[in-house]
Amino acid sequence: MTLTIAILMLLAYLSGSISSAILVSRLFRLPDPRTHGSCNPGATNVLRLGGAVPAAMVLVFDVLKGTIPVWGSYFLGIEAFYLGMIAVCACLGHIFPIFFGFKGGKAVATAFGSMMPIGLDLAGLLISTWMMLVGATGYSSLAAIVTVGLAPIFTWFIKPLYTIPVSMLSLLIIIRHKDNIIRLWNGQETKVWHKNRKTKPQDPEQE
Repeated sequence: MTLTIAILMLLAYLSGSISSAILVSRLFRLPDPRTHGSCNPGATNVLRLGGAVPAAMVLVFDVLKGTIPVWGSYFLGIEAFYLGMIAVCACLGHIFPIFFGFKGGKAVATAFGSMMPIGLDLAGLLISTWMMLVGATGYSSLAAIVTVGLAPIFTWFIKPLYTIPVSMLSLLIIIRHKDNIIRLWNGQETKVWHKNRKTKPQDPEQE
């Protein structure tokens, strides 16, 4: 079982390392999301650079990068704690992709995808929370931080067994957003609907 878990963790990392933001941008002949817009290879930046269709493709693929490894491991009978480790590996692959020079995104969508196998009720709560916060504030990063912060609480009421794995994911995502937290505090964060097709920002870590 230990070897099986190690293999699943490696596969999850490799899955997470496939940067859909870069591949979709190449498909649509968009600027490299690592060097344009917010310089963050994720769905939010692709939305700014290329619009809704490529951004939606990136979002779906990034979600699946988390869902497929965790769901597959669940059906293999892997325990809850190790499911959390597999989910973390998928997110680490997104953040530090081996195929793209270890320069990745924030892994919000991948973390969400990793939580989806817990149940559609949790997925619905997470989606609703994120959408309401983005609609109310315009800040994708703030919505992500608050949503993942609430995820362990939601999980406790839905399936308490998975609270620790979800907490592991939430902590990873919040740490990854440390620079966004500082900019939000200073009133310097960029709102999701602000497009920037050509200009490279001074701060390369914006959401």
